[in-house]
Amino acid sequence: MSKASSAKAGSGGDVRKIDGRLLLRVLKLLFKSFPKLIPVVIICILFASATATVPAVFQQKIIADIQVWFESGDWASASKVILPKVFILAGLYVLSLSAVTLQTQLMAYITQGFLNKMRCAMFKGMQNLPIRYFDTNKHGDIMSHYTNDIDTLRQLVSQAFPALLQSSVIVVCVLSIMLYYSVWMTLVVLVGVVFMAFVSKKVGGGSAKYFVRQQKSIGKEEGFAQEMMNGQKVIKVFSHENDCRKAFAEINDELYEDSYRAHAYANILGPIIQNIGNVLYVVIATVGGILLVSRVPNIGISSLFTGIGVLTIDVTIPFLNMTKQFTGNVNQLSQQINSIVMGMAGAQRIFDLMDAEPETDEGYVTLVNAEVAPDGSVRETDAHTGKWAWKHPHGDGTVTYTVLKGDIVLENVDFGYSEDKKVLHDINIYARPGQKVAFVGATGAGKTTITNLLNRFYDIEDGKIRYDGINVRKIRKSDLRRSLGLVLQDTNLFSGSVMDNIRYGKLDATDDECIRAAKLAGADDFILRLPDGYATELSNNGSNLSQGQRQLIAIARAAVADPPVMILDEATASIDTMTESIVQAGMDKLMEGRTVFVIAHRLSTVMNSDVIMVLDKGRIIERGTHDNLIEQKGVYYQLYTGAFELE
Repeated sequence: MSKASSAKAGSGGDVRKIDGRLLLRVLKLLFKSFPKLIPVVIICILFASATATVPAVFQQKIIADIQVWFESGDWASASKVILPKVFILAGLYVLSLSAVTLQTQLMAYITQGFLNKMRCAMFKGMQNLPIRYFDTNKHGDIMSHYTNDIDTLRQLVSQAFPALLQSSVIVVCVLSIMLYYSVWMTLVVLVGVVFMAFVSKKVGGGSAKYFVRQQKSIGKEEGFAQEMMNGQKVIKVFSHENDCRKAFAEINDELYEDSYRAHAYANILGPIIQNIGNVLYVVIATVGGILLVSRVPNIGISSLFTGIGVLTIDVTIPFLNMTKQFTGNVNQLSQQINSIVMGMAGAQRIFDLMDAEPETDEGYVTLVNAEVAPDGSVRETDAHTGKWAWKHPHGDGTVTYTVLKGDIVLENVDFGYSEDKKVLHDINIYARPGQKVAFVGATGAGKTTITNLLNRFYDIEDGKIRYDGINVRKIRKSDLRRSLGLVLQDTNLFSGSVMDNIRYGKLDATDDECIRAAKLAGADDFILRLPDGYATELSNNGSNLSQGQRQLIAIARAAVADPPVMILDEATASIDTMTESIVQAGMDKLMEGRTVFVIAHRLSTVMNSDVIMVLDKGRIIERGTHDNLIEQKGVYYQLYTGAFELE
């Protein structure tokens, strides 16, 4: 076996070891979600299952009554005894049908309600995950949790659990009845059941391993398909269609192999168990015949009441039917192994997502609306004054307020996405309120990483980041990010109207505020030319717009948020030169009075910055104004004069 195969097998084994705990967790969540309805369903299943075993008892009684009639010839007396039993049995069947109907309807409601709550719990938990989680997991695999894994959980709750309980109750009831009538024949049945259990363990264990692998392979395939759909243009440009087909075929073959083996084991288990049951039926008939002819003393629980007698025909015939019913339900129990294992594999992946370590937030400094008195004192207010302050509670019970100015300082900052590879080394930046700070440098120099640290998408390893004199670790992340406006090179637009996408920057913004923001960003002109203007519906990340138009909407979205600090990460990289001049004018207005961090490859967009920092391999190698750096005739000078490219 290859190392990969061994790893997969080991993973599957780990899942099976914790099936009990997973099963208990699912059951606890199920009972917690529907504490009143679940007991009703259980009662219905118990009643219907117990009723299913009653015919064996009635059959024995009716055969005994017929024997009495046959010997005495008094049919009138026999019919008075037999008919009431038939009517009672019919009544029980009607009640059983009602119980089954109620159970199935309730289970449909419970199952979908439970899945609804699980999906909400998953999505809620996903919103609290750090950016690192999404950077290290394929999006298609994450989406598979909401589709394939949830579907296996549906089968577990709606089918496997009820069938497992029903079959278990029937097996226990039938076994009790068999022991009541004949211990000898029951022992023969139990020997056959032990053999069934042995076969189920061997065959079912194989299917369990491959069902776990199947769930993982499905997630892997969906992740690959999602990745390929996002990169279709790149694939076609480089003519990699055949390579992609081959890569998909390999992943698909892996899924095929896992699914084939899982279902091969699963499909063979039922017929094997069923035929063992058929053989057992013949054995019971043979043993029963021998015991009848030999008139062997019959021992059963009934012997405690009637004394030890010989085996009679009225016990043997119902015993055959009970054997069929007993083995049939044992077979049903074995068949549920597959559904349970698939459900556990899906539940494991669902709980892995739900249990993923959330983004920690130890911050306690919050952002509040503020009023600033002429003497400089600050007080909190519920009204939107256009001014903000940091509310800083202290250990002694006092609270201080610091006016939000946008003063950001990075001192001796070190950072790496992994422990063995640092991306930033000893970074020192001082951005005073209203200053425009620009970063230039080759791809991978660490420019975007700095902005990720300002937003606390990642936390630094060493050093300090201060915001208006406050360590950013003390500021609650949601409040920190609310004070920062971010425009990325890769634009993300959501399904909805153009107006909705602009309003995403400030959900309570009026239409007029959104339109003003669009005009400021230079987006109003092209928006009005759209079929429905600001009401034009966007979908698939605004695929019906050009890259530049999408970027203008993203800039307008940041503008409507009106944050005191702006981060522009290649914000105009996808806009043509003519449009850039329009946007730049709007951006200049947007940046007035704000602290701005700009990342750009086009040096024309950073020339008017208060300070320009040149980064190389995670270090700041030059800093100064455009004129200062030109005079130094260093790296920036060579970039500006075209002596060499950024890359």
